[in-house]
Amino acid sequence: MCGRYANTKSGEELGRYFDADEVADVAIPASWNIAPTQQVPIVVDRLSKTDPDEVPPSRLVTSARWSLVPRWATELTSTYPTFNARSETVSEKSTFKGALVRSRAVLPADGYYEWHTVTGVDGKPVKTPHYIHDPVEGELSFAGLYSWWRPPVADGQEPAPWMLTATILTRAASGPAASIHDRAPVMLPRELVDEWLDPTVEGDQALVDAMVAESEAVLERLELHPVAALRGDGPHLIEPVAR
Repeated sequence: MCGRYANTKSGEELGRYFDADEVADVAIPASWNIAPTQQVPIVVDRLSKTDPDEVPPSRLVTSARWSLVPRWATELTSTYPTFNARSETVSEKSTFKGALVRSRAVLPADGYYEWHTVTGVDGKPVKTPHYIHDPVEGELSFAGLYSWWRPPVADGQEPAPWMLTATILTRAASGPAASIHDRAPVMLPRELVDEWLDPTVEGDQALVDAMVAESEAVLERLELHPVAALRGDGPHLIEPVAR
């Protein structure tokens, strides 16, 4: 799973990296300790509302709440976590399968954290956080999904604004990260971002499986190192500590 990650690039920097047509006027502050339900940057491709068959999709960098809420949900919070979606079953789960069809996203990251758990001398689990990053590309493109949501409107009441929400797909870990945890985000090679985001393509399990297979190349080149406990925020969180 992926429950904490870092992004320190501005919307403008992400727009240049992902060749975006537009960067929304939203706050994308640098953070080395992003947690579920916080606002996070996402990249999406959108079809033209007036002429979707003739006008090519446009790319937008904006922000979303990190924990997907399907449009049909009646409440913002869920009884189970939705900040991650298992790639193996995403096309089967009611929470995610609708978004998979045409609402696919990339969540950019500098790197992410995972905890290595061992049994201590007292028999209790000891968890050590590790920071994981790509030394080649320097940017991770987490495959994700997004959904627009707002609470049901009561009779006589004004509707609340729509809220953009998102999730990160995960897969079985491999490569260096597999030494500390059995799951990892699905990380797209830069050249496959366009294919994943393309809203003219109907997403299904076959597309997900293809992206998972291609993500192997990124997983194999990742580097990781232990870090101190994740408290607060700042660049000190990704500094290596002695084993």
